[in-house]
Amino acid sequence: MSKQLIDTVVSAEALTESIIRMTVASEYMALNAKPGQFVNIKCGQGNEALLRRPISICLTDREKGTYDIVFQKKGTGTELLAQKKPGDLLDVLGPLGNGYDMDIKYRHIAVIGGGIGIFPLLFVLSESKAQVKRSYLGFRTSDLIVLEKEFRQMSSSLSIATDDGSSGIKGFVTDLLENDISHEKFDIIYACGPEPMLRKIAEISRKYDIQCQISLEQRMGCGFGACFTCACKTGAGDGQWQYVHVCKDGPVFDSRNVVFEQK
Repeated sequence: MSKQLIDTVVSAEALTESIIRMTVASEYMALNAKPGQFVNIKCGQGNEALLRRPISICLTDREKGTYDIVFQKKGTGTELLAQKKPGDLLDVLGPLGNGYDMDIKYRHIAVIGGGIGIFPLLFVLSESKAQVKRSYLGFRTSDLIVLEKEFRQMSSSLSIATDDGSSGIKGFVTDLLENDISHEKFDIIYACGPEPMLRKIAEISRKYDIQCQISLEQRMGCGFGACFTCACKTGAGDGQWQYVHVCKDGPVFDSRNVVFEQK
């Protein structure tokens, strides 16, 4: 169940010029958050950044009673959040949304993410009981690669692709995934990232008949379904479709149910 919490910043560090990792103290969040869920944070005071900012939960530490968020400075709200220091208080709603299916029956998994979409996938790896965990990460350039050490530690293998070839292979990370699927059977694919990447992953999972769950990146208003800012089109059977809330009905969906707009 989600709650409004006043949490305390434990630490904050810049991973790149624009990417911030923050550890926050909250026993409730550490015990109750699930991979794929997010928090909605009030970043400013008064008229500063009126809307809360939704940020995926990257990791939890139940023993220490903390959780980690990683976010990109991309506007007034996140700029204000990035200025928080250890000891500062955060007004937080969470944990929110429906997360990934972490059933123990999934023994051979793949996680694939692009850019800032990789962050919730670290939580998936830390919670999964799978025997084999393959990770696939895509970035525009090597300068934007973050959390590589953590992904390597939690994965059976890690493959990286960059648009310019400055690290890993040059090209699309989805090609790395499909190449492995051609000779390796996964029980499930967990994905998060930009829509074009998710569209391709959905096509790959359908082609090879592999269950796939995707977390949609969407602008949000309230974070719990009271508004309709984060509308998403999903299938309703018999060729019909309907709009749902990404914040409340997602952000994680079965890839077969998401209706991607034609480009």
